[in-house]
Amino acid sequence: MPDVLGWRRKFGVLAPSTNTVVEPDFARMGVPGVTAHFGRIHIRDQNMDDDEGMGRLLDQIRAEMEATCERVLTCEPDYMVMGMSAETFWEGVEGNKRFVEQIRGLTGLEVATGAEACRRALELFGARRIGVVTPYQPVGDANVVRFFGELGFEVAAIEGLRCPTAVSIAHVTEDVLRSAILRVDGENIDAIVQCGTNLSMVGLADEAERWLGKPVIAINAATWWMALRDNGILDRVEGAGTLLRDY
Repeated sequence: MPDVLGWRRKFGVLAPSTNTVVEPDFARMGVPGVTAHFGRIHIRDQNMDDDEGMGRLLDQIRAEMEATCERVLTCEPDYMVMGMSAETFWEGVEGNKRFVEQIRGLTGLEVATGAEACRRALELFGARRIGVVTPYQPVGDANVVRFFGELGFEVAAIEGLRCPTAVSIAHVTEDVLRSAILRVDGENIDAIVQCGTNLSMVGLADEAERWLGKPVIAINAATWWMALRDNGILDRVEGAGTLLRDY
């Protein structure tokens, strides 16, 4: 029998225990009959104030992934969603592919990743030259540039906010993000991409598309869009950007 609330689909979501944005973001973009059920990846050391710290954070994610998948599988989800974006960009296109294969192997289910969702969105919009905003240290930005470059996109400008801890990513204000968007924009920029699922930018991205007259892709909106569309859920969502409203 179908779940009484998730009668269309139940999504299992993998997210860091430090992340306070992706869960409410997915809830605000919810559609009838689709539910999201979070498995929290235990983060013991959240300091990421340099490249080595960011590497340690990702090591924790990898060490906890199997156990987190086991926990979320107990609710019998239909599909998996990665609620963290850095790991999906790491080591470029092949790194994302390996991550997807790992989750398929652990769960037997397909998975939406932020990196793949952004690729699909950019191709849909016909964008080639992009500006990017991240919360990452330089090593994280380098992996984002590598991923998009391997796909033929040109990262013409990137603004890494260098957040010192995983929790502090959620402290970045709308004013800071607005300024970052403007710094990576330009007449020759086709689209802007925001990485980092703990940055709260879904609503701001929707507004920024109207100021700039171009796509502004918030990672949480893109990932949710991919998850819905991969499962044949075609409902439109207002207030979360062009992808969910028009595609």
